[in-house]
Amino acid sequence: MPSAIQTRDTSPVLASIAGLGHYLPETTITNKDLEALVDTSDSWITSRTGISSRRRAGAGQATSDLAIEASRAALDDANIDAADIDMILLATATPDLPVPSSACIIQNALGASNAGAMDINAGCSGFLYALHTACAFVRSGQARRVLAIGSETLTRITDYTDRRTCVLFGDGAGACVIADHGRMDLIYSQVRSDGSQADLIQIPAGGSRTPASSQTIADHQHFLQLDGTRVFKQAVRRMVEAAHEGLAATGLSASDVSWVIPHQANARILTAVAEQVGIAVPRVVNDIAETGNTSAASVPIALNRARSAGVFEPGQLIMLLAFGAGLTWACQILRYTDSNE
Repeated sequence: MPSAIQTRDTSPVLASIAGLGHYLPETTITNKDLEALVDTSDSWITSRTGISSRRRAGAGQATSDLAIEASRAALDDANIDAADIDMILLATATPDLPVPSSACIIQNALGASNAGAMDINAGCSGFLYALHTACAFVRSGQARRVLAIGSETLTRITDYTDRRTCVLFGDGAGACVIADHGRMDLIYSQVRSDGSQADLIQIPAGGSRTPASSQTIADHQHFLQLDGTRVFKQAVRRMVEAAHEGLAATGLSASDVSWVIPHQANARILTAVAEQVGIAVPRVVNDIAETGNTSAASVPIALNRARSAGVFEPGQLIMLLAFGAGLTWACQILRYTDSNE
């Protein structure tokens, strides 16, 4: 485990994470379970993705239900009441309904009577986009405390006849309370996008471009589709670019960063990003084996599970990276303080 380090970091604090929480549904789908559905094997899935199992939301559980559990844990960790939250930002590609926003459903369930609420759809980069937006609210003085959530029920939009995608996705939620001081100081945040390659990751039907019909349902156009080879290349390229941009902006080097938490898409992507950024693979938090790809929920889940396991030490720098549909990508750098006083 890397020890606490003295870095050249003198970056000002943009905002802080005051509390964290996550939630994983009880039901587990193993690779063996998938062998009964499609032409695949445990060894094939593990060798190509690093995934052994993933979670599935229960019957009647929606994205907001998972988010509510994670949010309550984050509020408890921050030792604040829901009524003290000024804004709720939900990153998701799997809302409960097209309208209204799932963030409003969460606001009501939590009793966050003083909070505005809105959804953010930036694919697997969604939570970092929410964190970036939360930081802007806090720094501008428009909010004192913001609840940023990443929550997904990807198993609801997964085609279990397509062995290329059904082995990847799982359900889960992670949440953070953002304030002006807390357990982790945010010292850098940036988001980027490139809509020219929007077709790489998409659900083809169900929107205004191609409304739902009996034909779109028959053609499986309401399931998540992706071009695996192109996505792999873009994910590595963009997260590496984001990491280098963040290091340059803060005057840091890769050796100053104790831990990297990339979007948990694929173990091979995590390794490739680490190698190209110049980060030793053991310093990359890899949480994918038991959770699968949970899209916008993957980074906050991995962050909180690592913290709960005692991985981080005060003074260490943690880099968050993500890449997702849009295309979108993002980078944040945190300084771990382990204080919510």
